[in-house]
Amino acid sequence: MRIQPPATLIASDHDDHPWRLLAEEIKQWAKELGFQQCGITNTDPGEHVDHLEEWLAQGFHGEMEWMRDHQAQRNNPRLLLEQAGRVISVRMNYLPENTRQISILKDPDKAYISRYALGRDYHKLIRKRLAKLGKRIAEYCESQRLLIDINGLQQRPFVDSAPVLEKAYGEKAGLGWIGKNTLLLDEQAGSWFFLGEIITNLPLPIDETQKDNRCGSCEACLKICPTDAFVAPYKLDASRCISYLTIELKGPIPLEFRGPMGNRVFGCDDCQLVCPWNKFAKPSTEKDFSPRHQLNEQQLIDLFMWTEPEYLTRTEGSPIRRIGYERWLRNLAVGLGNAAPSAQAKHALQQRQDFDSAIVKEHIQWALEQQHSLKKRQRKIRRPRS
Repeated sequence: MRIQPPATLIASDHDDHPWRLLAEEIKQWAKELGFQQCGITNTDPGEHVDHLEEWLAQGFHGEMEWMRDHQAQRNNPRLLLEQAGRVISVRMNYLPENTRQISILKDPDKAYISRYALGRDYHKLIRKRLAKLGKRIAEYCESQRLLIDINGLQQRPFVDSAPVLEKAYGEKAGLGWIGKNTLLLDEQAGSWFFLGEIITNLPLPIDETQKDNRCGSCEACLKICPTDAFVAPYKLDASRCISYLTIELKGPIPLEFRGPMGNRVFGCDDCQLVCPWNKFAKPSTEKDFSPRHQLNEQQLIDLFMWTEPEYLTRTEGSPIRRIGYERWLRNLAVGLGNAAPSAQAKHALQQRQDFDSAIVKEHIQWALEQQHSLKKRQRKIRRPRS
């Protein structure tokens, strides 16, 4: 059930001149801070609340109980900021140049890591930029004496990890439309971007929502999904999604999904790779999003043989750090099970058989059986007919 913020929270829907000027300044400051787009909307998430409740009721969130636990905050931003009235929504492109997504996916011996995770953790970078934006807003309001009527400034930045319906607000603020793959899409930037928000009590004028959903009859994202995670257009069963399986799931990866995972060891980009709108995506100019430790070109075996200290050192400041060494080995073992059969892959897996984790051991055993099975199949194919 959607909880509407009280009308008194929205100081004014009238496009008063000083607030309009401030809104224009905010958008300019956002660009100067590296955001490619900025829009402003009110705090009512609208129909997205009902969609989320239905999605949760169907169990599509898997083990992500935090989505259910913090649903009240998502429904009512006033629980996050007492006088919440507006959402300043921003986006920042993250796709590095020349990451050769398709060719890496086609090479079974290489590790595919979702392109958002190749560089530094975006949470810290965007949070710092939003803090700078908030500071500029506060200084401007103070200098222009704009805070008298609203009894002081309230504002709070958010980046993904907080209970905010960021795609809903991004769509309402005119940053794009939510596509059939459930991602926010922009006709000039595709979907390779991060979102961030500042929730505030400033009575800023609201931007017009982009009314047209431009997915049309295209279903490329639905058809390409390796695990058939899309149960319908605009509806994702996260418990089947490779991003969920490799990042959020803490236990064993279900057997039915191990083969389809291929060499995807952290996240999955397939539904973005085939989206026609992503041909318009612009590479990121942020150096922090550039691949670190050549993670866009690494062999599965090499990553699997990282020691735990090496893993901790090389994933410092990276989104990959959050899954921990155990799940890192679990995911890579699946990748090696799907790799081309070789003595090197078998040897690497055997070297980790004594690792102190039942989950890792189980996935290594599965991978060794897969390697053996694939090798037998290859022999049969090569065997000449008598």
